[in-house]
Amino acid sequence: MRLRHPGGETVHLGYCTNVHPAEDFDGVLAQLDAYALPVRERLGEPVLGVGLWLARPVADALAADPALTLRLRTELAVRGLETVTLNGFPYAGFQRPVVKRAVYRPDWSSPERRRHTANLAAVLAGLLPDDVAEGSVSTLPFGWASDWGPPHTERAREQIRILGGELDGLRRRTGRTVRIAFEPESGCLVETTTDAVRHLAGLDPRHFGLCLDVCHLAVAFEDPEDALARLAGAGVPVVKTQVSCALHAEDPSDAATRAALAAFAEPRFLHQTRRAGRDGRAATGTDDLPEAFREPGGLDDDGPWRTHFHVPVHADPVPPLTSTRPVLRAALAALLRPGRPVTRHFETETYTWSVLPRPPRDAAELADGIAAELRWTRDEILALGPVRPEPEPEPEPDRSVR
Repeated sequence: MRLRHPGGETVHLGYCTNVHPAEDFDGVLAQLDAYALPVRERLGEPVLGVGLWLARPVADALAADPALTLRLRTELAVRGLETVTLNGFPYAGFQRPVVKRAVYRPDWSSPERRRHTANLAAVLAGLLPDDVAEGSVSTLPFGWASDWGPPHTERAREQIRILGGELDGLRRRTGRTVRIAFEPESGCLVETTTDAVRHLAGLDPRHFGLCLDVCHLAVAFEDPEDALARLAGAGVPVVKTQVSCALHAEDPSDAATRAALAAFAEPRFLHQTRRAGRDGRAATGTDDLPEAFREPGGLDDDGPWRTHFHVPVHADPVPPLTSTRPVLRAALAALLRPGRPVTRHFETETYTWSVLPRPPRDAAELADGIAAELRWTRDEILALGPVRPEPEPEPEPDRSVR
């Protein structure tokens, strides 16, 4: 869906399809019919944005075949869907039974990560609607910190330099700009916005910037206003925002709280857990939720914990747990404040529906949940006042490949 900023810029809101497991072209089309189209219909929107996740095999196929990319663009348009951003963080297998640290491989020290990202950028340039000149691809924050050293940084810098040239060539060929947005996450080389300034400042802002995942921001106990001011002062643009909430345990020493939190420990995804830092220091924590409970060696429970588990943005978990929705509200207000540089791409990114303690029972219930998240986000943004609904766009011409 599209919203209009007072400065005249269009703000796009959609949802990320990494919640779905499809990793080939036919599977991508099937998920549009099973989920994205029903979500749009539930919202009553003429056009719904989908932040596609394209695993490496389908990204390779699309990049090698412009006619296939054109077909995907047409299939989106006939369903009232559009794509202005891609999620390039997971490489493949994101909904396998066990993902954990595999999601951080290949990292940015490898040519494979750069080639995959360049392919995604080329595909996105072919998917953008006629009236949209800029797209974004979010990606991992270099790599997992404990696997990283100075040689990795040197190799990553070289891959990013090469990619900058490829993005510049793409812009000259297509007239479309695609920017790469590095997404800070706990446990990675770039975990906080302070880390982002250290590693991203100086990169060409025409090509590179930051993906602000608000769940990750909250897990690090960062204040949205301070974080955005820090990024702006360093000239690091927020290219994309992932609208998301983390788990918050106010009193992890309480037995009921610990039991409720333990219900979210599951084998598929990594759920980094952090405790607020003392005396202005950075948050401390564990790489996964079960480690926080270990005796000895677990996480101190004399202060609130936050866990990297994307919970639905519109609904609270079962008490005594809460979500970090207050941080999300503050982040949206700060991002959309008049006078601040416009972040054009917003997407809900609750990829963990299937591993919630009470997951959706079927496709219809999942579509209901995704629609509820988007409705909450749309209404929250509109209530802020700086944006308003945009007039319905003209339908895309039929470009189907026959």
